[in-house]
Amino acid sequence: MAQPAWQDPVLLPVDTAPVPEYGSGSLADLLPTLLAGQEVPGFTAAIGELTPADRNCVFLIDGLGWEQIRAHPDEAPFLHSLLPGSRGGTGRPITAGFPATTATSLASVGTGLPPGEHGLPGYAVRNPQTGELMNQLRWNPWTPPKAWQPHPTVFQLADAAGVRTAQVSAPAFEQTPLTKVALSGGSFLGRLTGEERMDTAAERLAAGDRSLVYTYYSEVDGKGHRFGTDSDAWRGQLMYVDGLAQRLAEKLPPRSALYITADHGMIDIPFDEQSRIDFDEDWELGAGVALLGGEGRARHVYAVPGAESDVLTVWREVLGEQFWVASRDEAVAAGWFGPRIDERVYGRIGDVVAAAHDDVVIIASRNEPHESAMVGMHGSMTPVEQLVPLLEVRS
Repeated sequence: MAQPAWQDPVLLPVDTAPVPEYGSGSLADLLPTLLAGQEVPGFTAAIGELTPADRNCVFLIDGLGWEQIRAHPDEAPFLHSLLPGSRGGTGRPITAGFPATTATSLASVGTGLPPGEHGLPGYAVRNPQTGELMNQLRWNPWTPPKAWQPHPTVFQLADAAGVRTAQVSAPAFEQTPLTKVALSGGSFLGRLTGEERMDTAAERLAAGDRSLVYTYYSEVDGKGHRFGTDSDAWRGQLMYVDGLAQRLAEKLPPRSALYITADHGMIDIPFDEQSRIDFDEDWELGAGVALLGGEGRARHVYAVPGAESDVLTVWREVLGEQFWVASRDEAVAAGWFGPRIDERVYGRIGDVVAAAHDDVVIIASRNEPHESAMVGMHGSMTPVEQLVPLLEVRS
């Protein structure tokens, strides 16, 4: 809430942002922990609450955060029943990583590295080599994948160590650059329906004495973006995916562990001027800005050379009561992108990084018409976006 005119605004200190649990309880720690339990060399069990299993399956439900499961026991009775056993029986969630967005989170899952190391630190970020914005979900404009993300995936390392490894997802994802840099290794099995994916995942899990299977479902996120998490369409998808999870759980072969998680949660944003601040119509926020990256609740702001300090000052003055607004160095020092930043990644991070605290977004109505029209949003470090489940079923 804005302060009276005679009072200075109360700005959100950068160090009050709830930084993800990198190294002990984030998405980047999940697969390394599972492979450590399978005695694959080079991996350690970062999430100490998990018990090893010979066969591990990860079912990632796009957009289904911890808070959404907690709030919908009637639509998701199976998933809700697993909440007390989340994170190795602690009843706690894990964290997605910052920003809480699909490209970043899938890269964290697949590489076992935080965003500052794998190098996909946002929905759209500047390529320091070209000066252009690079959309890392759509991989546009085209950028050589291995140069952008050179680290091997956990799946590749597991496969090389003799673990039977597979990804089961929509056929359209097989050849995408994001799959190549984040999820490649072992076998890719494209299956159209959710039921086919669950059945195939169980079959592949049983195919090896040690196995690692990843499967994915996207439409909870899709309906949330389009209609919001308070819609019948979204609730229908939640009911459907709850049935998929139960189907897979009931088909687990012996000596298996199933982990159900997500890449981020979601928050519905009202369609009013107070909740949707339009960068394209705000001359003050646009002054000195060369490129606007990121997404509505997690913005990377790239300043015209020499204007970095001025842009930071203005963004803090205008938004600092509703957003954590940090310079690049402040965000890095606070650990927003992980404990280490690869040199090639540093310039991809905005000169200014703005992460939403309140129920508000920075849209760009002309340059991002599709994203600006979404109901459900995500990206920041608030619990509804950042906390994701680690639900567990064992056979």
